[in-house]
Amino acid sequence: MSKNLVIIPTYNEKENVEKMIRKVFSLKTPFHLLIVEDNSPDGTAAIVKKLQTEFPEQLHILERKGKLGLGTAYIAGFNWALEHDYGYIFEMDCDFSHSPDDLERLYKAAIDGADVAIGSRYISGINVINWPLGRVLMSYFASMYVRIVTGMKIMDTTAGFKCYRRKVLETIDFEKIRLIGYGFQIEMKFTAWKFGFNIVEVPIVFTDRKEGTSKMSGGIFNEALWGVMKMKIRSWFREYKQQAEETERREKGSRQ
Repeated sequence: MSKNLVIIPTYNEKENVEKMIRKVFSLKTPFHLLIVEDNSPDGTAAIVKKLQTEFPEQLHILERKGKLGLGTAYIAGFNWALEHDYGYIFEMDCDFSHSPDDLERLYKAAIDGADVAIGSRYISGINVINWPLGRVLMSYFASMYVRIVTGMKIMDTTAGFKCYRRKVLETIDFEKIRLIGYGFQIEMKFTAWKFGFNIVEVPIVFTDRKEGTSKMSGGIFNEALWGVMKMKIRSWFREYKQQAEETERREKGSRQ
C-alpha cells in the first residue's frame, strides 16, 4: 500500500478528472488518490467510479451530499487519510493549475524534513500563468496582508498545493478550524506554524485552468480578509505549546 495520499476535491470537473487521475498514477512515486466529490451535476462521480474498476487499489472516492465548502472537503479527506494510515497527505486542485509533476518535489521536501511542504507561487518571484493582472495582484497582496497580521514568514499563505506529514494532521484539532473557503488554507498553515512545525516552500509555476469553470468569487476573498483577523484574535486564547516544545527539543538535540 502506498503511504502517500493525494486528496482532490471536485465539483463539476468532468473535463479534467480522468486526465488528472491518469497523470497522477503515471508518476514515478506511487500515490493513491482520494476524490472528495460534492455531488457534481455534470457526472464527475460516475467518471471516477468507472476508473475505480481500472485502479481498484489506488483510487478512492468520498461522496458528499452537496457543495459544502473547500475546507470541509479537505477535513473529510484528512480524517479519511488518518483512518487509513497514510503517512504523507497531499492536497491539490483538479484543474491542472497545480502540476501533478510537482507532487514529486513536495514529497522530496517532506522526506528531507519538511512537516508541511507548500507549492509556492511567490517564493521565487511571481510564478503565475494566464491570470489577469488584477487577480495576480489581489492574490499576492492577500498573502502580504496575511503575513502582516499573523507574523508568518510564508510567502504564499493562500496556496492550496501542499503536503502534510501525518503528525501535523494528528496534532491539529479540525473542530477548531473555522474558515471553510480559501481562508481554510491560511488557517491550516497558521495553525501548523503556531504549533512549531517545519514549513518549507517549494517554488512552482501556477497555471490557470484551461477547462471547466473557476470556483473563485469575491465572497471567498472577503472570508479570508475578515477571517484572518478573527483567526489571529482567537489564537491569543489558545495554547500551542506541545509541538513547539517538541520541535525546540529536537533542534537543540541536532545542535549538540
